[in-house]
Amino acid sequence: MASISISELKPGIKLVKDVHTPLGGLLMRKGTVLLPRDLDILRAFMIQHVEVDIGEAELKNVTKAISSANPANASDEKPADTAVLTKTAPFHEEYEKLISLMKSAHQSVIASELPIYELRNQLEAAILHIKDYNPLTFVPRSMNEYDYIFHNGVLCAFSSYLLAKWSGMQQKDWMQAAFAGLFHDIGNAKVDPAILYKPNALTAAEAEEMRRHTAYGYQILKNVRAVNEGVRLAALQHHEKIDGSGYPLRLDGGKIHIYAKMVAITDIFHAMTLNRIYRKAQSPYLVLEQIHSEAFGKLDPTLVRIFIQKATEFHNGTIVRLSNGQVGEIVFTDQNHPTRPMVSVGGEIINLVQKRQLYIEEVLSSN
Repeated sequence: MASISISELKPGIKLVKDVHTPLGGLLMRKGTVLLPRDLDILRAFMIQHVEVDIGEAELKNVTKAISSANPANASDEKPADTAVLTKTAPFHEEYEKLISLMKSAHQSVIASELPIYELRNQLEAAILHIKDYNPLTFVPRSMNEYDYIFHNGVLCAFSSYLLAKWSGMQQKDWMQAAFAGLFHDIGNAKVDPAILYKPNALTAAEAEEMRRHTAYGYQILKNVRAVNEGVRLAALQHHEKIDGSGYPLRLDGGKIHIYAKMVAITDIFHAMTLNRIYRKAQSPYLVLEQIHSEAFGKLDPTLVRIFIQKATEFHNGTIVRLSNGQVGEIVFTDQNHPTRPMVSVGGEIINLVQKRQLYIEEVLSSN
């Protein structure tokens, strides 16, 4: 038996002690033989060490590997290929730092308070490179499906910032709109992980507990001074619908805060275009079409129109891959049908408005 760091774990090792989440819920039982998926789950919950059944010879090998990976004269852990890292876009680097901070934040709010000033500083550092971000084309360099909640929050922050800017709001609202996106699901930190990460359908009681994340989020944010009331209301109201059919209060459009209306759009978009435990990512163009249909009675139609038009505002010559695998370039976009431009493939013009069975699967490069 030995206590092993998560970073040194390998599939096939057996747990000799139950593993619990920071909230105290049972995550993995004693006797579990760890699979690759289990290692991902442990990392997602930021478990640092586990008690495992490990033979003496294997323990020596692990100890040797740790020592060689961390020599005494090495003051800092350095990546093996610094040449590759120096070529990466600054926006990706700031994005990944913000993801890491959000993971820590979800743990800290359980026992203490939100590290708001660290998060604000890192969010501002990333927004300095917002010109390199487009909701339709940005893809995280690496993403564990169990980290979905953190990626969704960070991406909603950037998309909500842009939507506030695109919709003509005052500049003082842009960062608060970003906060609204970043923290809209912070209440999930207080939801039982067994419910939060359940891969199949929730029971009625579990679904009711899941809905409480909106109230939990408002409670977490109510004493955070760096955010305004709109940010708190976005956490509470982002599942409300214009027609009053949402939750938790069944508010109609006139009572829903503008930040919540924006986050409702960006949350749906990123929820459907990111890989999740129970569902693969969908084409962003198809998702925009679904959001457009939701605008009638569910989402704010003006904000939906702005989001779709601005997000799809690519120059002619943008290279895309269609759902049938063909690669071509956008040659004309009708503003009445922004998700279905004309695409030139091998000299043939394909009008996606007419070819409804086809759609843009991915943007490969843009001018």
